[in-house]
Amino acid sequence: MENARDLAERTVRSERKRRDSFGMFDGYDSCSEDSSSSSSSEDSDEEVPSLPASLPIIKTNGQVYTYPDGKAGMATCEMCGMVGVRDAFYSKTKRFCSVSCSRSYSSNSKKASILARLQVTGKPPTKKAKVLQKQPLMAKLAAYAQYQANQQYQANQQNQVKSKTGKFHVKVPMGTSWGDLAEGVRVEVPNTDSGLPMKVYWIAGVIKLAGFKALLRYEGFDGDSGRDFWCNICVPDIHPVGWCAAGGKPLVPPKSIQHKCTNWKAFLVKCLTGAKTLPIDFSTKVQQSMQFPFKKLMRVEVVDKTHLCRTRVALVEQVIGGRLRLVYEECSDGSDDFWCHMYSPLIHSIGWSRGIGHRFKRSDVSKKLDGQVDAPGQLFVKVKDVDQSGEWFKDGMKLEAIDPLNLSAICIATVRKVLADGYLMIGIDGSEAADGSDWFCYHSTSPSIFPAGFCEINTIELTPPRGYTKLPFRWFDYLRETGSVAAPVKLFNKEVPNHGFRPGMKLEAVDLMEPRLVCVATVTRIVYRLLRIHFDGWEDEYDQWVDCESPDLYPVGWCQLTGYQLQPPAVLASRELPPSVTKQKKKSQQYKGQKKSGSSVPLFCPVPLPPPLHPPLSLLLSLFMGKAALTVALHGCCSASLFTPKQH
Repeated sequence: MENARDLAERTVRSERKRRDSFGMFDGYDSCSEDSSSSSSSEDSDEEVPSLPASLPIIKTNGQVYTYPDGKAGMATCEMCGMVGVRDAFYSKTKRFCSVSCSRSYSSNSKKASILARLQVTGKPPTKKAKVLQKQPLMAKLAAYAQYQANQQYQANQQNQVKSKTGKFHVKVPMGTSWGDLAEGVRVEVPNTDSGLPMKVYWIAGVIKLAGFKALLRYEGFDGDSGRDFWCNICVPDIHPVGWCAAGGKPLVPPKSIQHKCTNWKAFLVKCLTGAKTLPIDFSTKVQQSMQFPFKKLMRVEVVDKTHLCRTRVALVEQVIGGRLRLVYEECSDGSDDFWCHMYSPLIHSIGWSRGIGHRFKRSDVSKKLDGQVDAPGQLFVKVKDVDQSGEWFKDGMKLEAIDPLNLSAICIATVRKVLADGYLMIGIDGSEAADGSDWFCYHSTSPSIFPAGFCEINTIELTPPRGYTKLPFRWFDYLRETGSVAAPVKLFNKEVPNHGFRPGMKLEAVDLMEPRLVCVATVTRIVYRLLRIHFDGWEDEYDQWVDCESPDLYPVGWCQLTGYQLQPPAVLASRELPPSVTKQKKKSQQYKGQKKSGSSVPLFCPVPLPPPLHPPLSLLLSLFMGKAALTVALHGCCSASLFTPKQH
């Protein structure tokens, strides 16, 4: 009993230590906090449905299935007439093969169902019903795969409900549906090794997932990885198993392996029994996830890129993958623009600045033009509520903050003004403008501000004030010399999510110094929730500190999926420059958003392909991936699940 109690206490202490990552700083102020956490888990055993005795039982990876070779376990959909395995049909009554058929039947109840006509009138099946049963084997296999996909989806939904509460938003397309994908899932894809003039398909299995990219292998190649190919799993040419059977599309094995088997139907039965596939509505989910609430000509308040201390009114000009191209309202030709994500802390609803006491540049435009409308407040990210009535930040308090003008540096900073709703105006010591035009607004819960001593404890280089000569820098000496106090540790955000990022992972990241650019990047260091992002091909001085839940980090393949231009690594781009084009210079460390030092390079400059492996694979690569994606080392990519829901 004592051992169990000790184990429980150690578990609580371990959990408390993880959640309160700043507990080590409590020596910097006299305030201490007591926190506790508890966790509970629910274990439930799935009930295996009773199986007809006439059907043989197949066990694969602990799952139990019935083989579709008899009438006892079969059912007919009352809406579309498809014949399939009863256990794989939708709802308890097993009357419909899918959710869509169930809903269609309910909304169209006046029409007699196929099954009703067979039972009541005794008429033979209609021509449509006969066509649907031309490929019963593939239909049955598809029903099996869909059943497994539905089971997986329901399990993911239950786990999501258990582990997360509150409202969430999704930063990337398919964020909440990523549980539909896993290694081993089977899909139907175009077969480019058929030797036929028409477009045909074949079944492939997911070998590895890397962001939106999937490494696929055609069924029949077994352990031969020589013909594996990468593709974006969300492109229109990827389909669930059964799509070809439903649409009458030909399934043809690759020409190079046709000699290996004489009965491909039997082969598919063997390899697909017990396998999972994508949900039937996967493509619909992809399309829906690409719809964004912000529309052209919506008005917002956004930071003034020439004076960080104030905001201006801007109009949404373009929306790509949730990223907004904003044009400042006074600009008539659209050249004065600013890029940011719709969940960026830099944009707000109209009236936000006045509500919290933030500086605001009034527009010279006297009235709205036709079509212009203020963006609804519910479209913007909601910050956490804070209690400012007790001990709170005060003007003059010292802290550490990421320099908004040099995101690779964490500097000594000062609270210059306390605003409403938990917002603070922060200035970087030693480099502030006399008029405060470079003060920057951070919320008190921002992951970009830290208590004094954060860098020292985590072995991060702290940038001292410009002109400060007493090095190495020591906080206690600096506070005494300036006659100031450090902001209490307990006022900072201590939450550290289980983000799953690891050093060496590849991703696509916004260059926040030039936010219109999305570049190939690598995670080089992790400090709690803080990530050090390195832009491939550039010097380390251009690295940027970014929060793990930043809306400016994306999985590999995001640019291809959304149609946004991906900037290749600088080394690869400069290697292909013609003699007449100047090589890329260093990037500009200005917040104004000047072009990357590769500004002399055309924005849509093609990236060289690696040497061709063999004709079929080269064709697949050009078909599915796009040239720019080939520059990324996919084997070390961030999983797309790392970029999914973030708390509002």
